Amino acid sequence: MKSLALKELHFLIDAGGALIAFQEKDQSWAGALVFSSEELARRFIELSHLDVAEIASLATADRESIAALITAMKRRPIRYALLDLDYHTGSCKQVDFDGDTFGIATERQFVAAHRHG
Repeated sequence: MKSLALKELHFLIDAGGALIAFQEKDQSWAGALVFSSEELARRFIELSHLDVAEIASLATADRESIAALITAMKRRPIRYALLDLDYHTGSCKQVDFDGDTFGIATERQFVAAHRHG
């Protein structure tokens, strides 16, 4: 996890126990919503009004659990993580998977669907 200098990652889980991911319109792949702090995760939930059952935290040093999680995400059409997606601005970091670990993080900008003006 040399690309992410974080001790914990916080994932959004729905009522069925599945990771919540974001998929752009007309795109094949989705990105798991991941946050660097529980506070940022809660803020996203509040602003987006997503139906989130819980926030699951995972230590980045737990390589076995990270590998198992990435393997499970790849069974779905999830191919990267969207780190700290800001609901208002659409900015975040896209962290691609590198095998069964997290790879390079790159800046990403989505167009907010709820623009004012």
